[in-house]
Amino acid sequence: MTVPFRHPHRVSYADCTLGNHVYHSRYLDWLEAARGEFIRSLGATVLQWQERDVIFPVIEARLRYKSPARYDDLLAIEVWPTLIERVRLNFAHRILNQDGKLILEAETFHACAGVNGKPKRLPEELAVKLEPYLNGIIVADSKKSP
Repeated sequence: MTVPFRHPHRVSYADCTLGNHVYHSRYLDWLEAARGEFIRSLGATVLQWQERDVIFPVIEARLRYKSPARYDDLLAIEVWPTLIERVRLNFAHRILNQDGKLILEAETFHACAGVNGKPKRLPEELAVKLEPYLNGIIVADSKKSP
C-alpha cells in the first residue's frame, strides 16, 4: 500500500494576499491541476478524454481550510477517487506543506458528460484505472510476482 497520487506545487507571490497567505480561490486551481496530473498519470490527458467526447465538469466542491499556505511554501497536493459510479466521479484532496502540516482538505464532485454537456457513462477503461486508488489506498497487484 502507498499514499494517494501526489502533485507538488510551489506557492508563488502572485498566489498570495498582502497578508502573505494564499487567496482562498487559488486552492481550486491547484486542485484542478493535481486532478489533471493524476488523470495524465493513468495514461491519457484530460484533453485526450475530451477529444473522445468525455468531460468531467465539477458539480460541487467543498473546501476546509486548516492552516494558511504562504509564499514559497512547497506543497504536496494529494488526490484520490472516493466514488466511481456510472456518471459520477468524486475526488478527495489534501494539501500539506513542506513540514507535513495540513493546509486544506477538499472534495470535488464531478459528472461524466459528453462535450455537449449531457450525462454519459464513465468509460470502463478509466474506471478500471481509477479503482486501485479508490479511497486513497493503492492496492498491490496480487497477479504480479514479488
